[in-house]
Amino acid sequence: MVYNRMGRSEATMAESLIESNPKVMMGKPVIAGTRITVELILEKLAAGETVEQLLRAYPRLSEPAIRAALDFAAKSLGSEVIYPIHGSPA
Repeated sequence: MVYNRMGRSEATMAESLIESNPKVMMGKPVIAGTRITVELILEKLAAGETVEQLLRAYPRLSEPAIRAALDFAAKSLGSEVIYPIHGSPA
């Protein structure tokens, strides 16, 4: 099933690139039609990999899919509880 951030089945173009299925990667959000998780994309970018490196390493990935993963993560954080990072000033 493809979800938008409100949990509805209708979705924008970017949102339709992200899906969640309990039978795929334990239900983690993935790029539609792949087992590439949003989490993996975020981790790779945070570690310093470039979009070009990701595209070479994962041929089924596309630039719009990477942007959709970033958009999904940003919207997810914007609509959820904020988790404090230990060691950060309150």
